[in-house]
Amino acid sequence: MSAAVAIGLASGYLGLLLVKAGLAQHRLRRAPATAASERMAQVTVLQPILAGDPGLGAILAEQVVALPEARFLWLIDDDDAEAQRLTAALAAPTGGRVHVQSFAPAPAGCNPKAFKLARAMPVVATEYVLVLDDDARLPAASLATLLAALDHHELATALPHYRVGASWPARWLAQFVNDNAALTYLAPLAFVSPVTINGMAYTMRTERLRCLGGFHAIERQLTDDLAIADLVRAAGGRIAQTAAPVAMQTDLPHWSRYVAQMHRWMLFATLLLRRQSLATNLLITVLGGVHPLLLWGGVGLAAARPGAVTALPLLVLLVVRWWVLRRLLQLQAPTCSSRPLVSILVELVQPLHLLHAACRRTIRWRTRRYRVFDNDRFVPA
Repeated sequence: MSAAVAIGLASGYLGLLLVKAGLAQHRLRRAPATAASERMAQVTVLQPILAGDPGLGAILAEQVVALPEARFLWLIDDDDAEAQRLTAALAAPTGGRVHVQSFAPAPAGCNPKAFKLARAMPVVATEYVLVLDDDARLPAASLATLLAALDHHELATALPHYRVGASWPARWLAQFVNDNAALTYLAPLAFVSPVTINGMAYTMRTERLRCLGGFHAIERQLTDDLAIADLVRAAGGRIAQTAAPVAMQTDLPHWSRYVAQMHRWMLFATLLLRRQSLATNLLITVLGGVHPLLLWGGVGLAAARPGAVTALPLLVLLVVRWWVLRRLLQLQAPTCSSRPLVSILVELVQPLHLLHAACRRTIRWRTRRYRVFDNDRFVPA
C-alpha cells in the first residue's frame, strides 16, 4: 500500500511538472531573438526609486548604459535624502537623458508607486513608456521584444528572474522566483490569456495609457500590477506576456524581510484569485497549488514509513524535478545558478506562506501598515 501511494504521489507530481515545463519551454524556445529596435528613442523609462539597497546605484547606472537611446525619469521622494544624492550624481553625466523628479510622500490609502507614476506622466513626450522597478536590469533586446509585442497588444510585460544575492534570505527569494516564473507566467498561456502581469517591467503606448485614465485611475489600488492589468482588460485590451528576460536583484539582509516579501506576494495572489472565474481559479490551483502538497505527501510518507518502497519514488521525483527546473532556468537565464536543496525547501514552505497570507491580512507598505480587505479597500492598521 505504501509503495502504491508513494508511486502515485511521485507520478502525479512529475506528470504535472512535465506538462507545465513542456508548455513553458515551448514559449521560451519560440521567443524571438529581437535585435535593437529603431523605436528605442521613443521610449521614456519611468523608474520609481527608493534608496536602501546597497546595489541600487550600480543597477541604475547599468540600466542607463543598457538603453542608450531611451530617456529616463527617476521618481524619488522628497524625504529620501540618499535617493536625492545618488540620482543627482548619476544623472549629471548623462547629458540630459536622465531627469529626476521628486515628490511629497503619497497620502494614506494611496499606492506610492502609482502616485509617483501618475504625477510623472504629464511630462512624458515619447510614444512609449516603460515602467521599470529600480532593482531591475532590462537589456535592449528585451525592450525591443516588448515594443514589437505592442503592435498587436495594449501592454507587454517581461519575464523576471533573480540574480542570486549575498545573503541566504536573498538566495531563497531568488530561488522561489527562478523556480516558478516560467511555470507561472508562461505555462497558463496555453489555456488562458494573462489575467495579471508582473509589475517589474512592462511597456505601453503613451497615448493608449492616457486614454485609459493613466496611473491616476489605479493610484487607490494596492497592487498596481493587478490594477493596470484589470484596467487594460476592462477596456478590451490584450496583454502580451513575453519571454523577454528582466534580471532582478534585491538585498534581503534579514529573514524577516524575506518573510514579509513572501507574505505580500501571497496576499496579492489571494486578491487576484478573488477576481477570477471558478474555471480560472481551478486552473491556477492545479498549475500552481498542487505541487507543494504532493511534495509534502511524498516527504511525509517517506518519513512515516521509511524504506526503499517510499524513498525510491521520492528520490526519482527529486532528481527529475531538479533536472527539469534547471533546464528551464538555463533557457530563461543561462547565467543563473540553482541550489537544489534550497529549491526543495522553498517549495515546501510555500503552503505556509499562503496560510500566513490568508490568516494575516495586514502588510507594511513603506512606512505605513494597512489592513487589506481587497485591492481597492485597505485601511490603516
